[in-house]
Amino acid sequence: MTGSADAPARGTRPRFRRVEVVANVASGSVDADAPQAAKKIFADFGVPANVCAPATEELGECLRRAVDAAPDLLVVLAGDGTARAAAEMCGPDGPVVAPLPGGTMNMLPHAIYGARPWQDALTIALDQGEERLIGGGEVEGHKFMVAAILGSPALWAPAREAARYGRRRLAWVRARRALRRAFTGRLRYILDSAPREKAEALVFMCPVTSRALADEERALEAAALNVRGAADAFRLGINALVRDWRDDPAVESRRCQLARVWSARSIPAVLDGESVRLKSLTEVRYDPAVARILSIPPDVRAGDM
Repeated sequence: MTGSADAPARGTRPRFRRVEVVANVASGSVDADAPQAAKKIFADFGVPANVCAPATEELGECLRRAVDAAPDLLVVLAGDGTARAAAEMCGPDGPVVAPLPGGTMNMLPHAIYGARPWQDALTIALDQGEERLIGGGEVEGHKFMVAAILGSPALWAPAREAARYGRRRLAWVRARRALRRAFTGRLRYILDSAPREKAEALVFMCPVTSRALADEERALEAAALNVRGAADAFRLGINALVRDWRDDPAVESRRCQLARVWSARSIPAVLDGESVRLKSLTEVRYDPAVARILSIPPDVRAGDM
């Protein structure tokens, strides 16, 4: 992760007086008793916490109210997409954000706190936490801290979400739509000042989650996915499960700070698990100051990775 002259130095342990907690108990991976458990943990540290546990359709509104309350710390117990939204709302000058694992992938919480339960992550963060300024990506005003996927593979995300909430008919309709669009429109792109190239899809990984980048690197890892059919897509999926997906021959990876991407029509994208639609000509850039995060020391984090 990156720092700045205005951010506390590594090892600075902030003390919080006003805390807001947003817990997505409808996510399926957060127990109904999570709000009370969170209050108890804060009480043990002598810190009062206001906890909001909204229904799924009220999650955005609850998050907005929590940020507008201007707390010292905003705790998000939800998925990567909600953590992304919280960081986007807070920015580098707003509340410190603690993104706890409460979703499906939990890539950001695991990168920051290690692969441990949210109760342990929160307790350790309050006891040993360090305020860090985290870098990530930006596209059309949207921030992301884990990864951005651009291109037809992003069309599968809405189908996945519909299936996740038991809406089978909608999931089937969206899956058929994604299948019709797959392998029909390639992206053109330029990474920094490199020559123009083509790909079926592009993936941009942030330093905090990329295996190829150090936390301090001021760049994104850009991977071009050159799948040309179902067999390539299947092989890439298997490689992603059993080994580093960068080793797959359909993937070409490199560092970049600015990517220009264009297509014949608007570009489907997924930012930290959330679906968006981008313009037919867009730019993805590295942002060194997305938000302030309550992190834990690297040696403690590595203990459970």
